[in-house]
Amino acid sequence: MNKAAEHLSQQELESYLWGAAKLLRGLVDAGDYKQYIFPLLFFKRLSDVWDEEYATALAETKDKTYARPTADDRFAIPDGAHWSDVRTASRDVGRALLNAFRAIEAANPKRLTGVFGNASWTDKAQMPDATLKNLIEHFSRHSLSLTAVPEDELGNAYEYLIKQFADDSGHTAQEFYTNRTLVHLMTQMLEPEAGETIYDPTVGTGGMLISALAEVKRRGGDARTLGLYGQEVIHITAAIARMNLVLHGVEDFQIVAGNTLSNPAFIERDRLRTFDVVLANPPYSIKKWNREAWSSDPWGRNVLGTPPQGRADYAFFQHILKSLDQKTGRCAILFPHGVLFRNEEAEMRRKLVKLDLLECVLGLGPNLFYNSPMEACVVICRTRKPPARKGKVLFIDAVHEVARERAQSFLKPEHQARILAAYQAFADDPGFAKVATTEEIMEKDGNLSIPRYVRPTGNGNGNGGGDGQTVKKAWTAFEANGREFWEQMDALVDMVDGVVAGEADDA
Repeated sequence: MNKAAEHLSQQELESYLWGAAKLLRGLVDAGDYKQYIFPLLFFKRLSDVWDEEYATALAETKDKTYARPTADDRFAIPDGAHWSDVRTASRDVGRALLNAFRAIEAANPKRLTGVFGNASWTDKAQMPDATLKNLIEHFSRHSLSLTAVPEDELGNAYEYLIKQFADDSGHTAQEFYTNRTLVHLMTQMLEPEAGETIYDPTVGTGGMLISALAEVKRRGGDARTLGLYGQEVIHITAAIARMNLVLHGVEDFQIVAGNTLSNPAFIERDRLRTFDVVLANPPYSIKKWNREAWSSDPWGRNVLGTPPQGRADYAFFQHILKSLDQKTGRCAILFPHGVLFRNEEAEMRRKLVKLDLLECVLGLGPNLFYNSPMEACVVICRTRKPPARKGKVLFIDAVHEVARERAQSFLKPEHQARILAAYQAFADDPGFAKVATTEEIMEKDGNLSIPRYVRPTGNGNGNGGGDGQTVKKAWTAFEANGREFWEQMDALVDMVDGVVAGEADDA
């Protein structure tokens, strides 16, 4: 049996969970921690919550025949598949874990199929019995019942682990973790409401869906009425997303493993399902994708055209646009700056502007992504803009709205507040925001590069300058022009890199 439930502080909980990961150092690659730690954490949580609900029901009725189905109501744990059963295994611990995982998934097919992933639990060369026993005993030190660790607190700790794994895994970090301060800003801008459906086509570990859930709660809405949906090409990451949502107390969700571009998961009446809100951080400029199939896409997603083979950004973009509800649909997508001005996508960009779906282009500061100094942008679209915003696009240059501490960049609350206020005001703010008409944008051939619209003021931060600052103004203007130049140079280098990579693949 587990220890009596004692409430853990957030710091104690995080230290306890990260301590399990430390036991794997030197044994497996840091990028693989998640394959072992998250399933064990989830297994422990399910078992402790089951114990808690069984004990409560038994105390109320003194009837074991009633207590068992009551405990199984949230999640069923079959005989022999409880944490305590595996903890007593003296040998072949990996096999005992795997059998328990499969039994739990089979007993909860609608919500937990595939949730434990496919790690090599029975590979004793990588995961010997001694290591697994150490991990199990470490997790057994504390109860993870709802009393000891409420859903929001465990969810926060889970997000902490995701960040820690991103820091440790290095090259996989951008795929695995999106800066949460930026995600929070994106959800604030879209204002998700109770009762809406929210979708992430490249869901990763589910952070954007969790942020939308938190935003609805913050605004006083009933988060239980939300429908959360996501698709993720990496199976273990999709499993982690499902665990993440369960640990946050979400009941109405559907996370599917698979390739969103080649095999979209959410179909209704032979058409793509549509959603009220779409949040996404698609993989940047992927080289290998089926461009030929896209040119005759059976789901009609190629409304703007067929993107170049070397980059699939506009394929994800069009998938998202096609996934928006025709009345309520709005999306916020994190993209590289190149989507705003690359020549090879010019015709698709012109069509996008003419459709009047584009509402806001937000430029961000550097280093908001792990192991990448690049600047990125957020593109916001709506299927039905408010009347005052029709035929217009708001450009925001928030390159200076960023803080950096301990080699990590993030958006402080005041940065988020300033950007959000500019978006909601939808008005000119010299040096920071500019409203442009679609006619003005088409006069620039549909180019959406932010420095073409938001011109710097005297000190480069939107606060203006006096007549005595002529030199400073000139320098600021030079910086702005130089920034646009280097953004386009980055896009050129990226394009050449894509061509070289493509030739290597064909060789």
